Amino acid sequence: MLLKRWVFLMGGLALFGFSLGLIVRADLGLAPWDVFHQGVADQLGWSLGTVIVLTSFVVVLLWIPIRERPGLGTLANAIFVGIWVDVSLAILPESVSSIPLRVALLLIGIVVNGLATGWYIAARFGSGPRDGLMTGIAARGHSIRMVRTSIEAVVLLTGVILGGPLGVGTLVFALLIGPIAHHSIPYFTAMTEPTTTKSNPVPTR
Repeated sequence: MLLKRWVFLMGGLALFGFSLGLIVRADLGLAPWDVFHQGVADQLGWSLGTVIVLTSFVVVLLWIPIRERPGLGTLANAIFVGIWVDVSLAILPESVSSIPLRVALLLIGIVVNGLATGWYIAARFGSGPRDGLMTGIAARGHSIRMVRTSIEAVVLLTGVILGGPLGVGTLVFALLIGPIAHHSIPYFTAMTEPTTTKSNPVPTR
């Protein structure tokens, strides 16, 4: 069972990173955190994956005052999502001119992202950096909805100021990712969960 969970974790992180590469190449707008990541990458001249990795570790440092503890999944997420983003961007074509193809890349990327979310959450190795920050702050007496909205609003605004790509893809991602993850998380969790117990999976990004 442990081996299966490890495969789900590493496979899910690989797919998650690759899905972000697809969405970047669609060039129709990114999810809020990735608008921020791309804005920072453009300003510093760094790769998107490098910024994702470094941001992840900075966010984990923000766990200290809210007394959250990182797990194996936290560290794996912080390292491997960014690596796989850069791998995907190295493989995928740099420019796609066809609008239908760009829309297809966006939709495929979102679907793969939702499925990958189910994969690595099913591994149950701990929260990812960004979700750990969200749940840690919420545990201090705030609603998850308010905390998540506030955090994503701040990173989105900061990303736009830095020149990150805000577009229709940002809205499409926000509308579709929840329903897809809602179905993929319990489906894949059932594959890794002992039949005698039930648990509530924790988001790991």
